[in-house]
Amino acid sequence: MLIVEDHALVREGMAQTLSRLGADWCVIEAPDAAHALTLLDGGADIDLVLTDIMLPGMNGLSLLATLRERDPSLPVIVVSALSDKPTVARAMRQGASGFVSKGDSGDQLVLAVRTVLDGGLYTPPDRRVPAARAGRATPPIRPAGADGFGLTQAQTRVLQMLAEGRTNREIAESLGLAEGTVKVHLTRIFRAMKVTSRAQALIALAQSGFRKES
Repeated sequence: MLIVEDHALVREGMAQTLSRLGADWCVIEAPDAAHALTLLDGGADIDLVLTDIMLPGMNGLSLLATLRERDPSLPVIVVSALSDKPTVARAMRQGASGFVSKGDSGDQLVLAVRTVLDGGLYTPPDRRVPAARAGRATPPIRPAGADGFGLTQAQTRVLQMLAEGRTNREIAESLGLAEGTVKVHLTRIFRAMKVTSRAQALIALAQSGFRKES
């Protein structure tokens, strides 16, 4: 996991909190966006980025946009003292997988990280925004018949909405993702299902015994 935060004490505190996740996780620290991008360009194997908004140079939301463009599958959690509802909503619209206030507890940070690593989306309940993705931890959806394709939880949520007949834009708005991220998910879903189109995916899903959840 990569922490992007310009205050050393905050970085160290977050790293210590994240050590609760176990010895399997290594935490890398960067004081600003430039250092973070240098680490990524250098081949650092990052599974999750946690970034502040108020960074020197490129701010955290700009870094988020850059990361979404470079690798839409890399989850990013925004951790910021700016935690008003418009800021939370903007971060989630721009593709963040989670938002944690610096005023929240270490338990909430760990919950957010675990939720996002499991393919969910996280925003604190008291700062929920008007979308299906918002408010507390969003449990991953596991529609019957989809497990056999070896999809991630995030891909399974997209597949669920595909089966409901939603467009890419509607899926993006419901899950708080960029539309480009949805397209990346669909490409990987089609590859896993060995199909090349939405229609073929729906046929394969029906043949697998899938039932839309009520």
